[in-house]
Amino acid sequence: MPALLAIESSCDETSAAVVVDGRVRSNIIATQKVHAQYGGVVPELASRAHMSHIVPVVEAALKEAQISRQQIDAVGFTQAPGLIGSLMVGAGFAKAFAQARRIPLIAVHHMQAHVLAHFIEEPKPQFPFLCLTVSGGHTQIVLCRDFLDMEVLGETMDDAAGEAFDKAAKMLGLPYPGGPLIDRYAHEGNPNRFQFAQASMPGYAFSFSGIKTSILYFLQREQKRDPDFIQKNLVDICASVQQGIIRMLMEKLEQAARDTGIRQIGIAGGVSANSGLRLALQKTAEVQGWQSFIPAFQYCTDNAAMIGIVAWHKFLRGDFADLNITPSARAAW
Repeated sequence: MPALLAIESSCDETSAAVVVDGRVRSNIIATQKVHAQYGGVVPELASRAHMSHIVPVVEAALKEAQISRQQIDAVGFTQAPGLIGSLMVGAGFAKAFAQARRIPLIAVHHMQAHVLAHFIEEPKPQFPFLCLTVSGGHTQIVLCRDFLDMEVLGETMDDAAGEAFDKAAKMLGLPYPGGPLIDRYAHEGNPNRFQFAQASMPGYAFSFSGIKTSILYFLQREQKRDPDFIQKNLVDICASVQQGIIRMLMEKLEQAARDTGIRQIGIAGGVSANSGLRLALQKTAEVQGWQSFIPAFQYCTDNAAMIGIVAWHKFLRGDFADLNITPSARAAW
């Protein structure tokens, strides 16, 4: 049974996983808490943390999988997109490991990996299916015809949904990362109390810059009237912000499902861990007659297990990378 080592280091989480015969045996993630004090990820600090974490994380993944280095048949790594310094750490380790063992190297696109996170555990969608991929840096609707045959139907023209959540949280004075805190407070609030601008974009394109500006001007106006406005109305503001962002996501997803006739629908990426978005997908699926799919929470955020699933399917097809391959901050599918 072939065994693959997978490395993920696109942003601020160092992760290693072992995939054996297409099944995830281990998935170790080291998070970086250093960025919280700066209100966002600091690329240089992220790179340094990856350098400290990469060897212990790989060792832990091998140990948990009960696999030795000598039993690894190929190495998959995140080649793009992401923070270039962070990507270089993972790519450098993967290339060194592959060269030392004289085994194949497999380059993986991070966003394709988020889509294939649906195939780590049951239940799994059938092809073709649509995937709404939402993370801190990306918002896309992807048509998936096969494991390695995907087409981006539409994406954000400016900020991603995750950025909108985090920047709204920053306006509210919430600590980084603020997206999960908005989700938490939204449970207690009235989502219909405040209304924010909804962008109207052609096709399946998204835009979240307008809703951010709308939130900013709203807060500035209300705080002039009452300096304690945010504190007094925090839960309702969070609920209204969350509903506004989710509404834009779901409207485009419903449009894509109608136009393609596809009823196998999934969401993936870090924002797919948002409870409001998950509930919206489930409710819409019931109304529209969809079969909906959401990866387990641990596979929504950045992780090496999803990198390993893509690497596994590339391994089966002999789709290997040259040792001269370089990481890329931005890369087309």
